[in-house]
Amino acid sequence: MTTLDQVRIPVASAQRPASRAWRKLKANKGALVGLFIIAFFALLAVAAPLLPIPDPNATSWSAIRKAPSALNWLGTDDIGRDILSRMIWGARASLMAGVLSVAIAVVVGVPFGLVSGYFGGWIDQIISRVTEAFLAMPFLITAIALAAFLGPSLMNAMIAIGLSAMPVFIRLTRGQVLAVKTEDYVEGARSIGLRHSSIITRYILPNVFAPILVQATLTIATAIIAEASLSFLGLGQQPPAPSWGSMLNVAKNYLSQAPWMAMWPGAAIFLVVIGFNLLGDGLRDALDPREA
Repeated sequence: MTTLDQVRIPVASAQRPASRAWRKLKANKGALVGLFIIAFFALLAVAAPLLPIPDPNATSWSAIRKAPSALNWLGTDDIGRDILSRMIWGARASLMAGVLSVAIAVVVGVPFGLVSGYFGGWIDQIISRVTEAFLAMPFLITAIALAAFLGPSLMNAMIAIGLSAMPVFIRLTRGQVLAVKTEDYVEGARSIGLRHSSIITRYILPNVFAPILVQATLTIATAIIAEASLSFLGLGQQPPAPSWGSMLNVAKNYLSQAPWMAMWPGAAIFLVVIGFNLLGDGLRDALDPREA
């Protein structure tokens, strides 16, 4: 006969490899580089109000499109605003959009995936068909359509990106639940009369958390690109508030006269996206139980 202590063994044993996963992550140089890049930009974004930098929206008609110098380290834009200051404040918008939009996708998508995979039947059929319909549409096109429908703003852009990324988490969670719910410890939990909600939250969700975490980390990179694209199109962060995407939108008109206007925000997007991809790959290797 299966006892409650026996049912709890897999969850307890799932906690023990945490230190091993951390050691594996620290041994992965690529993951550490990604973590350093993310930490660097996150620190700049958080410390932006405290840094001795000019107002990102302050204009100077005597310093229009000035090249990088000791006074303006990254140069100025088309109306004399300091690009370094706008880059730092723009990091707040880009990182916040990436993290919060993925949080929306996880909070909304994971419960649907849990319910779909665990209960099956007609519930699974409905959720799966709706998810497949969303997945049939390109991610960025869906985000643009939703952002245009909701209206141009950073918050609406985050909601649009989160809802567009949600089907990926529904499908991923459903697949993981289908594999986990047939395990002996889940069957043991059912045999002792635990409620479905308890089984899902105490035994299934902890055992499908690792792939969700990896997918969330990788999706943040995609969300940052999507936010930059929406801001480039005028559907994200609204001027004069700084955003890397809107900075690129302005810079495209001055590529020959002031290439630094496009170079810095483009490089920042590239580095942050690379950082999250490297960290995501490192987490995937560190959390893989098949890896020694």
